[in-house]
Amino acid sequence: MSFKEMGLETVKAITLLGSTGSIGTQTLDIVSQYPDRFRVVGLAAGSNVTLLAEQVRQFRPEIVALRDGSKLAELQEAIADLDPQPQLVTGEAGIVEVAGYGDSEVVVTGIVGCAGLLPTIAAIEAGKDIALANKETLIAGGPVVLPLVQKHGVKLLPADSEHSAIFQCLQGVPQGGLRRILLTASGGAFRDWPVERLAQVTVADALKHPNWSMGRKITVDSATLMNKGLEVIEAHFLFGMDYDGIDIVIHPQSIIHSLIELQDTSVLAQLGWPDMRLPLLYALSYPERIYTNWETLDLVKAGDLTFRAPDRAKYPCMDLAYAAGRAGGSMPAVLNAANEQAVALFLEEKVHFLDIPKLIEKACDRHRADNRTQPTLEDILEADRWARQTVLDLQTAAIA
Repeated sequence: MSFKEMGLETVKAITLLGSTGSIGTQTLDIVSQYPDRFRVVGLAAGSNVTLLAEQVRQFRPEIVALRDGSKLAELQEAIADLDPQPQLVTGEAGIVEVAGYGDSEVVVTGIVGCAGLLPTIAAIEAGKDIALANKETLIAGGPVVLPLVQKHGVKLLPADSEHSAIFQCLQGVPQGGLRRILLTASGGAFRDWPVERLAQVTVADALKHPNWSMGRKITVDSATLMNKGLEVIEAHFLFGMDYDGIDIVIHPQSIIHSLIELQDTSVLAQLGWPDMRLPLLYALSYPERIYTNWETLDLVKAGDLTFRAPDRAKYPCMDLAYAAGRAGGSMPAVLNAANEQAVALFLEEKVHFLDIPKLIEKACDRHRADNRTQPTLEDILEADRWARQTVLDLQTAAIA
């Protein structure tokens, strides 16, 4: 007997933060494929009014936030003929309002960077489950976010491919059964480059990801392997695993999305074609499994699956992340913010690719004496602000 025949199938109400980005558009692709399973209550976006207006027309949310308030009139004009009109709010406060609004059951956090922290906290405090596609929420805010998740009794469901893979593999594993986590990494744009060639890297080079279609910032993070270092910290918070029990392995084909080793040395893996919709769908539909007509995995077509250890000389950001995670407190927030600022400077062609880990390391070193071992939300936000300014100061000093 199906869920529908048992009367258990319901339409799940969702809110989407970062609707015009890569995560957002793929989430809405899922909603459009399954209108009998999901409906959109709220949307929040940055400044892409054209795409946001199209989304509002198609999905008819009750509330819409536009971070760039200067473009509000443009959005109002683009949807002027809609009836009923959604409530429109602007700025960071508007995004926070959308996050906690109405009867949505799940909030998808697709906002890039630490900007997603406050809206995620608002959603948790409103009693909404979180489909976590914003890793910085836990990396920077883990010491604050996890107690709130427990206090409000909500679910924190990983919506990125690696942590979703771990989460899926853990279903049915008894308490204490987990021994080790293995995070797979594509190796990014430079996995086959010799270290010496990195001195010639351009922004265009760094944005040529071999497997995944992602935003500019995370694509650069993949090229430095900082994305995997950040995922190590996130896995520590999500699954309670000590840093010594979390390893990274380069897997160029991106077919195995991550693995877990159990106490008896059994290893479980989750496999699939590189497609962000799969972990997003599982986070939205959990604990159900929804049938899709997507291409099924053909192991013969996938061919050889290969693995190698990450080159620590090529990827210094990886060790910086492990060190920040082990330091704990406000240090991961500094690491994350310093990385965001350094990557932004690289994308603006103001620093070289090889300067990214140097700027991050200097910021973390300067924070060592001020690391807050049990940070409050205010401590985390201040560490984030301080790290960004420190990287800018370091870059200015280097030019002077």
